[in-house]
Formats: sequence, structure tokens, C-alpha cells
Amino acid sequence: MILSLALMIMIGFALKGIFQKLGLPGLLGMLLSGIILGPFVLDLIAPSILNIAPDLRGIALIVILVRAGLSLDLKDLKKVGRPAVLMCFVPATFEIIGVLLLAPPLLGLSRIDAALLGTVLGAVSPAVIVPKMLHLMEAGYGRRRSIPQMIMAGASVDDVYTIVLFTAFLGLATGKSFNPAVLLQIPTSIIIGAAAGFIIGFALVWLFRYFHMRDTVKVLIILGMSFLLVGLEPLIRTQVPFSGLLAVMAIGITILKFYSELAKRIAGKFSKIWVGAELILFVLLGAAVDIRYLQGAGLAVVAVIVGALGFRAVGVVISVSGAGIPLREKLFSVIAYLPKATVQAAIGALPLAAGLASGQTILTTAVVAILITAPLGAIGIEKSYFKLLALDR
Repeated sequence: MILSLALMIMIGFALKGIFQKLGLPGLLGMLLSGIILGPFVLDLIAPSILNIAPDLRGIALIVILVRAGLSLDLKDLKKVGRPAVLMCFVPATFEIIGVLLLAPPLLGLSRIDAALLGTVLGAVSPAVIVPKMLHLMEAGYGRRRSIPQMIMAGASVDDVYTIVLFTAFLGLATGKSFNPAVLLQIPTSIIIGAAAGFIIGFALVWLFRYFHMRDTVKVLIILGMSFLLVGLEPLIRTQVPFSGLLAVMAIGITILKFYSELAKRIAGKFSKIWVGAELILFVLLGAAVDIRYLQGAGLAVVAVIVGALGFRAVGVVISVSGAGIPLREKLFSVIAYLPKATVQAAIGALPLAAGLASGQTILTTAVVAILITAPLGAIGIEKSYFKLLALDR
């Protein structure tokens, strides 16, 4: 395990630096290092690390979502208004519809399997999007209309929406009947998750105001509560729909709302933690990409992915229309909503594990989607934000 960690750190940071020198996003270098070191190429990452890789990726995602919450002012989202709400589900819905139309003729999938594939592809990656939006917020880009805040919040809720739909369609594909009540889990998960985060965040604000402790201890307490929420999510979901990751972000938002001076101080500490967490997240994400499935990927798979992204782009434009957002910022929103990685790596293999005949096609398409959209979105954001977003200091 120690040798594997050494290789992940050294090669991950080396390739990150090389990619940045080439003017490309560093996360692409970390993803590539994970693919190279992973079990499907050189197989140099110890099984003990791979066995806990989902948990390690979850911890890294928690870190960046807490950091996001500590920077996400509710006044900014209120200023955005309707587009912030629509971005949570309209682009994903359009992409699912696109896959539903394209996958049966191009990939030979049934309508149910095509809908299942659509929910796999429909989720954007907070792991890719959130750090970049935080950077833009700190630099002052898009501040006047709160474009980064809108994209960051939408990307987080978008995942809840698509995962609930994925669960419903997976049940249909495996022979279970469809229960319309499942759709109620989407708003319920969001509301209960946000409420839980608000209550815990408010309790932490009270604790930190009345009991003196170092900021480092406060960071550890926040992380501990966040881990607890995400860790208990499977148990809570047996009783009520619940999103642990949304609750985590809500904790940060609540601390910023009621104790802004503390939020600004500890946000810097979370940024430092993210340096290591980012490496773990993207290297292990790369290691989860089974490139053997690329052999079965043809132009039809690429056509479905690209065509579905076109539908998604239409959904984004519809979401941000009628709110006084200029064309260039609409274009940036389309680009920023392209990256996929985290959810696809987590659920892409589940249909195959469930024994579906279409499982390999779905997994292959998920892998190709990561390899196309993560670089495309990351590079697009990196190369376009200074041209498309106004700088408001």
C-alpha cells in the first residue's frame, strides 16, 4: 500500500504539472496517472487501496462540497432566480431524452435500456465542476450574475435527480414494476438533505460561538459530521429519501450565513486539504476506468454521447434564457455543464452486475463518456472563462 501511495503521489503530481505546463487542466494528468497505474494497465495500485477506493473518492468529494458550501451565498442564488432551479434538472432531462431517441437505432437498445443509459450519462461531475467554479468565484469572474454559483449548485442537485431516476429505470429493466412514488424521492431527498444540513450547520455555529477551540479542530468536527451524514445515508434512505452530499453542502452554506467570519477563515484550510484530496479523487477515478471496454466502442457509441450532449446544450440554454443572461455567459454555462466522471464511474457497471444483456454496452458508453467529456469540459472551462465571463472585482 505504501509503495502504491508513493507512486500515486509522485506520478499524479508529475503529470498534473506537465499538463499545466502544456496549458491543459491538471486534473487530466491525474486521471491519466490513475489509468496508467490502475488494474487495467500497469496494475501498480494495491488491491487494499482499490477495495476502499469508493470511500476515498467519497471523502475527497465531501471535502470539496463543504468548501463549496462555505463559499455559496444564498443571496447569490436568489439573485440568479429561476435559472438556478432549472439547471438542477432540465439539462439532464434533455440529455436523457436525447439518449432515449438515439440509443435504440444506433446501439440496438430497448427503450427501457436506453432510458437507463440516459440516466447514467445524464449526471455531470461535481468533482470536476465545483473546484473550477470555486476558482472563478475567488477570481471574480461571472460575479455580477452569479454564473459560477448557479452552475455549482445545479451540478450538485443534478446528481440527486439522475441517480433517483437511474434506480427507478434499473428496477424496470430488471423486471420490477414502476412505482410513480419513486419520483417523489427527488424533491424529498433534496428537501430533507438540505434541512438536515441546515440543522447541523446551525448547531455547529452555536457550538463554535460558545466554546473556544482552534480552527483546525473546527474543521475536523465539520468533516466528522459530514462523514457521519454520508455514512448514515444508506440507513436513513431505508426510512426516508435523503441526500447526504446535499446535506454536506448545506452545512457549509449555513455556517457562511450565520458565522461568515469563521467560514472565510476555515475555507482556506479546506482549500489546503483539497490539494491532497484532489489527487486521491482523480487518480482513483482514473483507476476505475476500465479501458478494456474501449475495444467494443465504435462510432455509434461516440455518436450517442455527442448527440446527447447536443440535447443537453439545448436544455442548458432553455434553463438560462429569459433571465437577462448574455449569449456569451449562456455559452459558458453549456461548456461548464459538459464534464462527466464521478457518477459514471460509480454506477456505470451496475447494469452489467445486475445481469442485463445491455450491461456491457452501458458500461462501455459510460467509460467513453468519461474519456470524452471530462477533458472536453475541463479544457473548455479553462480556455473560455476569461473570454466569456465578465471580471467583476
